[in-house]
Amino acid sequence: MPHRKSSNDEPCPVARSVDVVGDRWSLLIVRDAFDGMRRFGDFQRSLGMARNILSDRLRKLVDAGILETQAASDGTAYQEYVLTAKGESLFPLVVALRQWGEQHLFARSERHSELIDKRTGRPIPFMAPQAEDGAVLRPEGTEVRKLS
Repeated sequence: MPHRKSSNDEPCPVARSVDVVGDRWSLLIVRDAFDGMRRFGDFQRSLGMARNILSDRLRKLVDAGILETQAASDGTAYQEYVLTAKGESLFPLVVALRQWGEQHLFARSERHSELIDKRTGRPIPFMAPQAEDGAVLRPEGTEVRKLS
């Protein structure tokens, strides 16, 4: 079996990112953390995943600095998992995946959840990469430049 490259050897930021948060369970844990979940049991109930897999993904997310553990806010013996600043910076990624899914994976009349701006009560606007002047960037308007 060929040896997989370490993400530290990978010059592509997308490859390194996918190595850290690119599996289904890790992204869903991060999604649930954005929705306010903090405890192991809550993640397990929400995701329906095996305890050993959840433990592994939580440990990896803590090791990557995306989540941190802290004593339970209610004074019980439980520990809680909270997003770090690095974890909170994944919010645009989660929103982009949500919006892509809404646009491409649901029939027009099919029910799904919506992300709402609490200030206005309205769905958040569609995210799109923008140029410095505010124009929406399309793939053909960009290029990857290798840095040395």
